[in-house]
Amino acid sequence: MSGDGERMTAKSCFDCVKSIESVYTGGCVAASKDEKRLFTTCNEDIFVLDMASGEKIAELKGDTEIVTTFAVKPDGTHLVAASRSMQISIWDLATFKTVRSFKAHEAPVIAMDIDASSTLVATGSADSTVKVWDIDRGYCTHNFKGHGGLVTSVKFHPNKDKLCLVTAGDDGMIRIWNLGTRKCEAVLESHVSVVRSIDFTDDDDGAHMVTAGRDSVVNIWSWKRRSLLRTIPVYETIEAAGLLATNTQTGLDAGNNCARTIYTGGEKGVIRLWDMDTGKEIFEQKKELNAKHAFVDVQYLRQSQHLVGITNDQNLLFYAATKKLERVRQIVGYNEEIIDMGYVGQGQVHLAVATNTEQLRVYNTEDLNCELAYGHSDIILCVNVHSKGSIVATGSKDNTALIWLVNMKAPPNQRVLCVATAVGHAKAVGAVCLAQGASCSFMITGSEDRTVKMWDLSPLSSLFDSPERTAAIISESGPVKLRSTYTFQAHEKDINSICVAPNDGIFATGSQDKTAKIWDVASGKALGTLQGHRRGVWNVAFSPVDRVIATTSGDRTVKLWSLSDFSCLKTFEGHTNSVLCVEFLTKGTQLMTTGSDGLIKLWNIKDAECVLTLDKHESKIWTLAKQHTEAHIATGGADSVIYIWKDTTQEHIDRLHMEEAKLLEQQQALDNFLSVKDYRNAINLALSLNQPHRLLTIFQDVMMATEHRHLLSAEDGADDSAQRDQPAIMGSVSVDQVIGSLAPDQLERLLGYVRNWNTNGKFARIAQATLYCVLTQYTSEVILSLPLAKDLISAIQPYSERHFTRLDNLLTDSFIVDYTLHAMDSVNPAGMEALTIGDDDSDYE
Repeated sequence: MSGDGERMTAKSCFDCVKSIESVYTGGCVAASKDEKRLFTTCNEDIFVLDMASGEKIAELKGDTEIVTTFAVKPDGTHLVAASRSMQISIWDLATFKTVRSFKAHEAPVIAMDIDASSTLVATGSADSTVKVWDIDRGYCTHNFKGHGGLVTSVKFHPNKDKLCLVTAGDDGMIRIWNLGTRKCEAVLESHVSVVRSIDFTDDDDGAHMVTAGRDSVVNIWSWKRRSLLRTIPVYETIEAAGLLATNTQTGLDAGNNCARTIYTGGEKGVIRLWDMDTGKEIFEQKKELNAKHAFVDVQYLRQSQHLVGITNDQNLLFYAATKKLERVRQIVGYNEEIIDMGYVGQGQVHLAVATNTEQLRVYNTEDLNCELAYGHSDIILCVNVHSKGSIVATGSKDNTALIWLVNMKAPPNQRVLCVATAVGHAKAVGAVCLAQGASCSFMITGSEDRTVKMWDLSPLSSLFDSPERTAAIISESGPVKLRSTYTFQAHEKDINSICVAPNDGIFATGSQDKTAKIWDVASGKALGTLQGHRRGVWNVAFSPVDRVIATTSGDRTVKLWSLSDFSCLKTFEGHTNSVLCVEFLTKGTQLMTTGSDGLIKLWNIKDAECVLTLDKHESKIWTLAKQHTEAHIATGGADSVIYIWKDTTQEHIDRLHMEEAKLLEQQQALDNFLSVKDYRNAINLALSLNQPHRLLTIFQDVMMATEHRHLLSAEDGADDSAQRDQPAIMGSVSVDQVIGSLAPDQLERLLGYVRNWNTNGKFARIAQATLYCVLTQYTSEVILSLPLAKDLISAIQPYSERHFTRLDNLLTDSFIVDYTLHAMDSVNPAGMEALTIGDDDSDYE
């Protein structure tokens, strides 16, 4: 029972624990030599990522101009970057701070390479020049001129003793420069277009050089003779080429293994392997279904034997060079708008995400690895996940809906498989929902053609029951083509949302026609219409326990409806723009909503009160996904960021209880200190507890007690000369000592209290005494070094001047008393004399 009680605790606190955001927007990518860090270009900045987890370690802020290229020292200590501002910046990778920045060329730098000794960096520019720089000292050692256009590639010879630099340009010319003689040793003419890559063999001390470019050929050169040995036609524009480590076992048949293997990547979007010695193609990747990407670069990670393909749609695809180029990992560099998503998998640590692409993206929220599933030919608009977590339905602008089977424990190319297609709608499928039952026997889809279709999923039951055999079955027969059970026009405008009730008996649709409708699943018959919204209905959701349904609308409200008579039970108002998504939480007692105002709101249904507002997104939030346990919530929207929120309600409650208990203990300790007159500890504790009134009371009591004691001593005629020898400003020497030994933060807090006390005439005396005690024991340098010193002084000064003015006026007014007494002294003797004379006369008579 206690466990049920804990689960029923109303949620009140969520903390953002992780974000999935853009890490690569196109441009240069590099890895450290130990392959622990990955460096990517993100607009004008460079992100430093942890290679294992994919998380951002640091962000190297640029100069507001796009980064054109960068290179990392082989020893991993520095990064050299160039931007369109024509500045070169050198970053210390230990502190992630700029060490040096200088202007390098008269035009942007396009290509860059650092030599094996981590001493020199070569830069090739759009101004047709090549310069070599000493990295640590920051000066130019060589300036080479000779190219007739853009310098597109630079590469140091791997042999340190040869001190040679190879450069290539968009004129197809390859030039070899001797750094010792500062002269061009050779000009190699064979390419007829832009040369994009230069590499050297590693088994013969760089005796052979490989070059490739956009003229669709790979050239192999003899370094010693400076002559062309072989030209390999590849019949595609090449953006990247290089050599694998000698004798790398690629996992191919014995007949296709070779000692020296060339890899190429380009416009076809596949990596191909070539035998350098024979020029024969030995392997070509099979392109993914409906994949449209091309490679703009390919990086070779020698230590892990991975080839990283960088695509023109900003994805990083990791392939195992020793396993027939099997894809082992993917990092999505850039997400456009996050349109829809849901948690998948048994542990629900993966998110199936729909963005403005035709790929279904499945993120691992622990290491940010991403699986790209190809199947749709246009943008995916909606995602729905079955309660099992392994069945996913998607709808797309290509007018189709697809059923996917997710098994994250399968081999990489079998983790997300398209098992069925639903073709029949005339326009884009904007809403989809699977049956809630364990068998997942049907699917409902809604389209921009205003129709609703029900699809029979019973032919897929064998695939759902034996997912380990799914890959083999699908590879043989292909995805199953589904048939619709019924079709009808449901609304007068586009259908935005569909939701099936937990019992699979009814389903609801929400439309731009400002209504939501309830339908019978078996017959497709309309059961009721929910009317009341003033704008289109964006989302509908059934309660998991009660016969109620929630709807969100462009009229900035959320409404709760009864399924018995279809009447509106409650209206939730608080969003400042359209409410886009809603989910029931805490066994149907709470609602969480997202809106175009970028806010996430948590509501208590009982009193329609908003108990929490989360503000982290920078734009509209299209989607909200929850785990079955509701331990984590994910939100995504137009800002291209997915935030993962953890339910920390119980931790927050426990922390409050601990703080209350600790506060009670400290309060008791403070009372104990005061009872024994231990002012030193009492003042320190009052400051730490941030209790200015308690501290004011302590000071008042001490000063009043001291004054009372002096008064009694004066009446008794006791000698208090010893006390006058050591006067205490605050009435007690120990209190003065405590104030004189405060830490800077405590001193600043005390001055803040003085500022507040000083505004009230009743407490001005205590405030001024405390201020005097501080000023006599601390130097002006110490006080001015406090962060808030200027603000505190400027606030204390005018009230202090007012108090002194008031005292001056009182002193002036007191002079009249002296005048009156003096005048009485001058009058009294005459009166007394008159009285004396009168007395004498009476006696005489």
